[in-house]
Amino acid sequence: MSEIRGLITAMATPFETDGAVDEAATRRLAVHLVEHGSHGIVVAGSTGEAATLDDNEHIGLLRTVIDEVGDRARVYCGTGTNDTRHSIELTRAAADAGAAGALVVTPYYNKPNKAGIRAHFEAIAAAVPGLPLIAYNIPARVVVNVPPADLAELAGIDGLAAVKQANNEELGPIEGLDVLAGNDEIFLRTLELGLAGGICVASHLVGDRMRAVWDAAQAGDLERAREIDAGLTPLYDVLGLTTNPIPLKAALEMTGLISHGGLRLPLVECDAGQRAAVRSALDAVGVAVVS
Repeated sequence: MSEIRGLITAMATPFETDGAVDEAATRRLAVHLVEHGSHGIVVAGSTGEAATLDDNEHIGLLRTVIDEVGDRARVYCGTGTNDTRHSIELTRAAADAGAAGALVVTPYYNKPNKAGIRAHFEAIAAAVPGLPLIAYNIPARVVVNVPPADLAELAGIDGLAAVKQANNEELGPIEGLDVLAGNDEIFLRTLELGLAGGICVASHLVGDRMRAVWDAAQAGDLERAREIDAGLTPLYDVLGLTTNPIPLKAALEMTGLISHGGLRLPLVECDAGQRAAVRSALDAVGVAVVS
């Protein structure tokens, strides 16, 4: 099974003013990401507002992005839900559509125990043999944390290839799994530890520089990687100002990468103060604002 490595962008989902998925903007944004450093793209993840996409939109987004950039980048799909049967259906559909792998979040709300979490991943992996799965540990969103020791046990599941680690305090090697940073501010630390890379958000806006961080680290020039990364801190910080992807979509609108920063309820757009903070951060990292 191939390694899952590099700078992977968790792609935002552009919407029309009526709330429909904007396919043309999706294609443009995917091209922008690949042309600005992304080795891969995740569609329909948290940043892509997966919680408010229906199944047809999930797979439609995946097909659109594969069609547009699949010959230049690996395209992954978020398929995890808190219903194992539904997760299996989505993961099978993603595999059939040509996904390079599936991002599967720990089940949320129903709070499964350790045995239930393992059974969830085992069932999905068994249903899609040959498709690499990326476990997604994000306790801030799902309440349940999967500790490193438990992740190491999950590594024994055939098909589970990697983990997106969004618990910053528990970042470290996991035997048998490629470990990817789940938050932008630990992307550099992941590379310092010799781990696989990151599934990032700021790479929408500073992808070339985040790719330069990756390239420098792979070349053994950690001093250069740290220097570049330090200059991006204001952007990393502001993208966490409120719930992701609210600040990101404001920034994408301000930079002209999408026509407007609309989200689906219950997420709402940045207020005036938040927009000012986003604009200031973009200026601080030298990203041009056009609106």
